[in-house]
Amino acid sequence: MTGPLRRWARPLVFAVCAVVAAAVWAVRPAVQTAQPSFAQLVAELSEPGGYFDTDNLISNEKSYLHVVSQLEEEGVSGGVYIGVGPDQNFSYIGRIRPTAAFLIDIRRDNLLLHLLFKALFAASRNRLEFLCLLTGRPVPGDLESWRDAGISRIAAYIDQTEPQPLAALGRRLQDAIRSFGVPVTDKEFATIGRFHEVFAAQGLSLQFQSFGRPVQSYNPTFRELLLETDREGRQANYLASEEDFQFVRALQARDAVIPVVGDLGGTHALAAIGRWMASHDEQLAAFYVSNVENYLFRYGNFEQYMENLKQLPHNGRSVVIRSIFGRYRVAESVPGYYTTSVVQNFRELLANYVGGRYRRYSDLVGR
Repeated sequence: MTGPLRRWARPLVFAVCAVVAAAVWAVRPAVQTAQPSFAQLVAELSEPGGYFDTDNLISNEKSYLHVVSQLEEEGVSGGVYIGVGPDQNFSYIGRIRPTAAFLIDIRRDNLLLHLLFKALFAASRNRLEFLCLLTGRPVPGDLESWRDAGISRIAAYIDQTEPQPLAALGRRLQDAIRSFGVPVTDKEFATIGRFHEVFAAQGLSLQFQSFGRPVQSYNPTFRELLLETDREGRQANYLASEEDFQFVRALQARDAVIPVVGDLGGTHALAAIGRWMASHDEQLAAFYVSNVENYLFRYGNFEQYMENLKQLPHNGRSVVIRSIFGRYRVAESVPGYYTTSVVQNFRELLANYVGGRYRRYSDLVGR
């Protein structure tokens, strides 16, 4: 399927996927009993937290949407999505339309950030309200008229308005987070409040920054991430599409976006997600791993990571999405981008590993 026909068909396919996913989750409680709550599932799947040298509030991967067209062309949809990091996951989720998503990260702070996002989704009726609440901007009185607005217009509104005090909104969001049932200490609520204050203070000019180091010039701003396009020139961030946003919002409302604290090279979290998938007869759609594999090689637990991947039920269309940084340039690299986002077939990854082809990180990203 090519050209105008393919572009016409994609929205229909994703709409059907969304309906099917909603139907599946609607009937499951009737046939499965004693399912763990959202909070219980978070606790059962998680490991003790580890350290990374950044708050990681937004991505530093400007190329993150360059894989969208390939995901569509290869029919990556439905199933289970697994990803690391903050809200770039929502853009992949909005396009893939999984029945469930697990957001795993070694830092517990990432879980806290996703609890904030979950509360913001629950409080928001559309994309503009979500972005206003995230950045502390006033919500316009004619909110409904913004439902079909382009992301450039929405971003301009945020840029042209000043943040308001977050105290009342912060209390409201804390109440929502408490209702999720995940134990959060006063100190952790203070961390969530600090994250929210950063979004409000810096707005769409926010950039990824590591502790103790200046912001790197190649790190995109939040604004750039919102306005970024795929390789066909389409704005594909989840906040660029009301349909994508509402899918993610509905998935959050069904408690089907589960943040997990875990090391991809650890012995529990990822394998536990695999067991959950097997028990629910689910298969992997996509695993967004960012550049974590580089650290796994560096710290000696890449083999355990690969053993964990073997525990994930998958099929011939399952893929890994990774981001390649800096000096590693591959065929998919785009001039002007410090990162390169690529897709690899999951079975190919496992087969190459079993065949002994991955002795070092450069073997993996060079493929």
